[in-house]
Amino acid sequence: MKKKMLALTSAALIAFSAVSCTSPSESESLSETGMYFDTVVTVEAWGTTREVLEDCMDMCEKYEQLFSAHIETSEISEINRAAGRPVEVSPETAELIQLGCRFGELTDGKFDITIAPASMLWDFHSADNPVVPDSGKLKEAASHIDYRCVHVDGCTVTLSDPDAMIDPGGIAKGYIADRIKEYLQSQGVGHALINLGGNMLAVGGRYDGDDFRIGIQEPFADSGTVIAAVSVSDASVVSSGNYERYFEKDGVLYHHILDPDTGMPADTGLYQVTVLSESSAEGDALSTACFLLGPEKGMELIRSLDDVEAVFVTDDMEILLSSTDIPVEILI
Repeated sequence: MKKKMLALTSAALIAFSAVSCTSPSESESLSETGMYFDTVVTVEAWGTTREVLEDCMDMCEKYEQLFSAHIETSEISEINRAAGRPVEVSPETAELIQLGCRFGELTDGKFDITIAPASMLWDFHSADNPVVPDSGKLKEAASHIDYRCVHVDGCTVTLSDPDAMIDPGGIAKGYIADRIKEYLQSQGVGHALINLGGNMLAVGGRYDGDDFRIGIQEPFADSGTVIAAVSVSDASVVSSGNYERYFEKDGVLYHHILDPDTGMPADTGLYQVTVLSESSAEGDALSTACFLLGPEKGMELIRSLDDVEAVFVTDDMEILLSSTDIPVEILI
């Protein structure tokens, strides 16, 4: 029997989160929700104040304004308009870009933050009349996807290819979740759950000593229908899948995880990859990279890394685990 669950806090705690309380006890939680990065963001924490959670939302707003490739005034957009000229950015933007480039090196370019020339040709939000980009335009776009053209010197970012552009969407939410976790810990919060549109990051475990229990969405099923659940404490759980943003055209499914070599949606025999790691940025980048690498090479990459595990779901709904140490319950 399939079970319905999401980030597993009890109904009573969710109900309590709407109550204003300035100094809740360790056993009481507060939560705050906002809309950023085109997704719902929720932070729930035990034994803290409403002000601290509002600060977390302010952080989301700040980082969206810095990192979004779709906001004209963002630092990422400024870099993309510069056509190869050096651009001075904030330390956070420089750090995010450097991190993205490191994952480009780790994955031999399968994760590439310069995917923007291709990603900007696709519109996965147009449900009425979706359009597949022209093959010639995609080929031209793909020729400008190469993280190695990105150069960061302090807070100066330069693209050696003037037609290259950055889209940090594959790592930005994870990076922001890590920064929110650091902030919560600096405020003495020992138990919290950060949810950035499905990027889940736990601060410690639940206040009662149990782990957080996170459901893994079943691909192409109704939202909230899970295929497995993992138990984590002080760890990140991030999923990437072809069911998240997609459209069908002439019987073909087109999804948002694009192959940097072609600019086309990847077909690697996978529906989904979920990565368990300490860093949410790491999980964000690796879940995308492993989807693009496919089950064999993706598992090889995960098993080469310390303190990282993964759950793969193939396109015939087989569940593959990177090791037997994963605290996972299979629900189908």
